[in-house]
Amino acid sequence: MSLSLWLSLLGVCLLGAMSPGPSLAVVLNNTVAGGRSAGLVCALSHGLAVGLYALVTVTGLALLIARSPLLFTGLQLAGAAYLVYLGMRSLRSSGAMPGASAASAGARPSSPVRAASSGFLVAFLNPKLAIFMLALFSQFLPAEPSLATHTLMVATVATTDTLWYALVALLIATGPVLQRLQRSARLVDKIFGILLIVLGLSVVLRLL
Repeated sequence: MSLSLWLSLLGVCLLGAMSPGPSLAVVLNNTVAGGRSAGLVCALSHGLAVGLYALVTVTGLALLIARSPLLFTGLQLAGAAYLVYLGMRSLRSSGAMPGASAASAGARPSSPVRAASSGFLVAFLNPKLAIFMLALFSQFLPAEPSLATHTLMVATVATTDTLWYALVALLIATGPVLQRLQRSARLVDKIFGILLIVLGLSVVLRLL
């Protein structure tokens, strides 16, 4: 994988993690309720779940390339269309952070076990994450993927996700930090949406 392609993947992963949603709300709630340690545990378990999804997705796509290149091309086009759709939704998003107000107001005390389970399950039980991974990785996986490429892609997704939410857990110690996140949420959604649309359209133009 070239440096420019990897940077594109990294950018999508980072903005995807930063985009407001249930995962951010869970990390916020655990951090406020159980402190930074609970937030870090939650972030780590969330990254683990995302990494498992990434591993399964990359492995499945590699098998598909080997058995049916034509079907993989069709999947790339479908994935590109889905990324454009997600991009349009992000552009129309209000930037609201679900659960943020509850987190700032206070939540039930969070133990390490509860923080770990909630972080893992909010990602692992999210069917939209599986669809997004499939659409995203189909755009980046080369025609002849190698073990090094697989490892780099999975590591990029899992590490980016974990580090972002760990940073959230470390910084969410005072109200002003949370307020700044809320104010920038809409901008993040807009940038994320534009990036997804550009990525999807570029793949379509390359394949057609």
